[in-house]
Amino acid sequence: MKLKKLYIPILGISSLLFSACHDLDLQPLSQASSETWFTDGPQVEMALNTLYLHQFWPMFKCDWGETAIMSLDEASDDWMNRTTLVPLTNGTLNGDNSTFLKNTWSYSYKAVSRANTILENIERSKANVSAEHYERYIADARFVRACMYSRLISRFGNVVYYSQNMELEDAYHAGKTDKDEILKYIYQDFDYAAERLPVEYASSEVKRATKGAAYAMKARVALFFQDYETAKTATKKCIDLNYYSLYSDFGELFKSKTKNSKETVFGIPRDIAYNSAIPANGVKPYLSRNVTSPSATAQPSWDLFCSFLCTDGKTIDESPLYNPNEPFKNRDPRCSYTIVEFDSNYFGYNYTVHPDSAQCWNYNLAQFVPNKDSKAGDQYASYNGLMLRKGIDEDWGDDFFANNDKLIMRYADVLLMYAEAKIELGDIDQSVLDAMNMVRARAYKVAYTSNNYPKITETDKSKLRRILRIERRMEFAFEALRYDDIIRWKIAETVMNRPNYGLPTSVTDCKKLVTSQLWFFGGIPEIDENGCPDFSKMNNISKYRVLSKRVFDAQKNYLWPIPASEILINPALGNNPNY
Repeated sequence: MKLKKLYIPILGISSLLFSACHDLDLQPLSQASSETWFTDGPQVEMALNTLYLHQFWPMFKCDWGETAIMSLDEASDDWMNRTTLVPLTNGTLNGDNSTFLKNTWSYSYKAVSRANTILENIERSKANVSAEHYERYIADARFVRACMYSRLISRFGNVVYYSQNMELEDAYHAGKTDKDEILKYIYQDFDYAAERLPVEYASSEVKRATKGAAYAMKARVALFFQDYETAKTATKKCIDLNYYSLYSDFGELFKSKTKNSKETVFGIPRDIAYNSAIPANGVKPYLSRNVTSPSATAQPSWDLFCSFLCTDGKTIDESPLYNPNEPFKNRDPRCSYTIVEFDSNYFGYNYTVHPDSAQCWNYNLAQFVPNKDSKAGDQYASYNGLMLRKGIDEDWGDDFFANNDKLIMRYADVLLMYAEAKIELGDIDQSVLDAMNMVRARAYKVAYTSNNYPKITETDKSKLRRILRIERRMEFAFEALRYDDIIRWKIAETVMNRPNYGLPTSVTDCKKLVTSQLWFFGGIPEIDENGCPDFSKMNNISKYRVLSKRVFDAQKNYLWPIPASEILINPALGNNPNY
């Protein structure tokens, strides 16, 4: 007897068997093959809505229902977590030891199969919906499918491609398709979506993918695979919609009160009422110990901190404005928007990590209180003295449930992708400088045509490439984009083989830095050709602590291994080189 066609992912079967509480096989799609579904618009829309579950668009492990805080940022040089590393950063990555890897595979294929289910059954609704909505529904499903395959080939390279759900017996033997061939199918899906999706939805409609999102997500995968011509064309089409704009206040953009701004090209809302907020265990690790002890296990790295330019537009090793003893002074505004500035009000506490500060000022109580953010008050205070500010919202309340919208694609990214594509093509004109300056000027809260910020005027290709890479790092820190950037630029083998540095272990050793005038860190690292600091060449670096030593093997780590559980089910998958 012939086996029934699958309407759940044919890959990731082992994940379904052992993770039933997160299998996402919910109505209506669990019964999507029945003859009673997909017969009208509301049924199709219900199915489409399930494609936008947070589990399919993860930025944190908690999006998968897990308590860990791991995100792709943790696999980059922007992040540090005390002295610990993860398999993606300590050189031990394999097909068994990374839940993040396995979930990336399984949930991506779950979404692909759901999209295929909709596409295979939507014809039943044709007589009951308008032609415009019928085409839009197809476009919506194809958009999601393209996004999922974009993620899969970016992480794993060649993977199994299917545009129609397979019979179970065939799934056990499905071979891989070359990623370049899959990329062509991805482009076709995005093009179909861009032609038929709306620029915006009516206020009464559920907002899903749009025309601009299709252009922008196509550009993102094209840029990843160095198809600069396609990326340039797609971003230009998105820009020419004249619909999106940069939000006026960079610091406010990422807070829970800022919903669905004109900068959001593609995003997914979070809401406590719909059980989609980030739970407390997903945000507390980013908070200081004064706010919620025990905590302070996830911080911006010194690498990130030293990458922010000074207000003259120069790197800290080139600018006369930089003073290592006052490291936040005269920096690009995004530095303090991203990282908590010393002696600033942070959740009602004066944030200071100085070793002489056993107490700090509590603004709410108007009195000094024990300071757990300094090693003088807590040995587990931030190991490198830094805390994340970006997206951290003091309006969360006592339960720390985060309602911040998930921003998957911002207009700032569209502008910088457009600039990068044209730079790499050698097509450098005023539009490139304008796009980059729009993003930079917004941080300074001025018009890009003004002279009240360090305007970009460079036109040399190699110099402008460096400026662009620094700009992306300042703009998108802790938005799960840095990892993809260092992978596609092929600089991971450099930056991910540098140590994570931090403060000495003891209060006594920290105080020695003060007496020798080396506090916070008494030197200036060299900034390399990609805008990344190299602390190994900094004077007095031996006074500080190596928290962890990251490891990246260029011979294999530019791709992830195929999950071992999937190879056991389907040996035809094989594995990526050197795993």
